[in-house]
Amino acid sequence: MSGQDTTVDTSQEVAATARRGRLRRVLRARVLQVGTLLAVLLLWWGITALRLVDPLYLPSPLAVIRAFVDANRCLVVDEATGRTVCGVQNYYLWEHLLASLQRIGLGVALAVVSGVVLGFVMSMWEPINTAVAPYLNFLRALPPLGYIGLIIVWVGIGDTSKYLLLFLAAFPPIVIATIEGVRGVKEDQILAARSMGAGKLDVVRLVVLPASLAPILSGVRLAVGFAWTTVVAAELNNGIPGIGGLAYISGTQLETALTIACIIVIGPVAVALDSCIRIVGDRLVPWHGKV
Repeated sequence: MSGQDTTVDTSQEVAATARRGRLRRVLRARVLQVGTLLAVLLLWWGITALRLVDPLYLPSPLAVIRAFVDANRCLVVDEATGRTVCGVQNYYLWEHLLASLQRIGLGVALAVVSGVVLGFVMSMWEPINTAVAPYLNFLRALPPLGYIGLIIVWVGIGDTSKYLLLFLAAFPPIVIATIEGVRGVKEDQILAARSMGAGKLDVVRLVVLPASLAPILSGVRLAVGFAWTTVVAAELNNGIPGIGGLAYISGTQLETALTIACIIVIGPVAVALDSCIRIVGDRLVPWHGKV
């Protein structure tokens, strides 16, 4: 018994040592990241404090913070009449962000539904894949700014054009990821399911879909990233409310501090969206990468 107890104690000590090692590595990484951020902010502040660059082109960090705060509150613009203006372009900055997120949510949701269906069809019927694949690759290679004018001609400058543009940005990576996921399913798994009496629908539902779910979720992550980088192009015309439209308009009006504030908001939100999708994927496919 004492030998077994010694073995258990040793394994626990090794596990504790490994946990402490991981914690130290994570802590060092966080310290390095925070230190780098502080160094960038300090350099930025030094350049603006010494006026090495005209504030019109590079406002100070304090000016950007002030623009961010002003975009989320009401300001008195005429003390005589008490007239106030709330936010920017009649919307708070968080309302602009929410409008963009809603557009991306709908565009990507439509792309997920149609992209997964088309991906399954293309992976199971080679003639359809042969016929559609060149056009899919053609669409994937086109930059959104290349056809936004055509979309506006077709459907106008309303939200429909924005939904369509975001859909087209998210659609190809989801289809391609679905095809790769379905074709990556091992034939032994399908044959085993059929030998147990599973029909075609059962094979798709119980074998193919779970096995291809991880690549599909990876495609969704890419699609959300593409859609988020396309949001500014989608909101170039009549994009208010919208964080991309606000960034564009503030840039044309030489409100550089507000433009930088919008960019700073867009970046972390993109990282947060990607992290959320990754967490959802870990919950839906806990076995991925472990077997």
